[in-house]
Amino acid sequence: MSLQIHERPLGDPDLDGLVEAAVAELNRRYREPGEPEEEYPLETDAVCHVAYVDGAPAGCLARVDVDEPGWEGCVEMKRVFVAEGFRGRGVARALVTRFEQEARAAGARRVRLETGTRQPEAMALYEAVGYVRSPENFGPWADSPLSVCYTKSLS
Repeated sequence: MSLQIHERPLGDPDLDGLVEAAVAELNRRYREPGEPEEEYPLETDAVCHVAYVDGAPAGCLARVDVDEPGWEGCVEMKRVFVAEGFRGRGVARALVTRFEQEARAAGARRVRLETGTRQPEAMALYEAVGYVRSPENFGPWADSPLSVCYTKSLS
């Protein structure tokens, strides 16, 4: 298996296809019958990466700078997703490792992320690579019973 990770801009067809698949999966897991589908847009300044397995787009993630009091030196990991046919091959772990390396090189001192209670495989991954569950949710997820927030120091 050949695994490569490349930065891709918003609007790149490989990235956009993976983000669309990620959003569709979030809607399948979290949308209640009769509720409209959520869009979960990425910020326009997000730094995005796509993982390719044997040349095929297999997974993605995005990095966004956090500009909130109390979160100085922090970046947020978003839209971590691996397409179903590529799961269980270490793609997500490779994306997270690359994310952390680049965030550290860019001067970030810590990472935060939000996932959901209906994504146990994501929670298991983050805990396996050293993320610590926050005692309280932060940002727009502060009051969400379906959200789980994590942080990790990069120092």
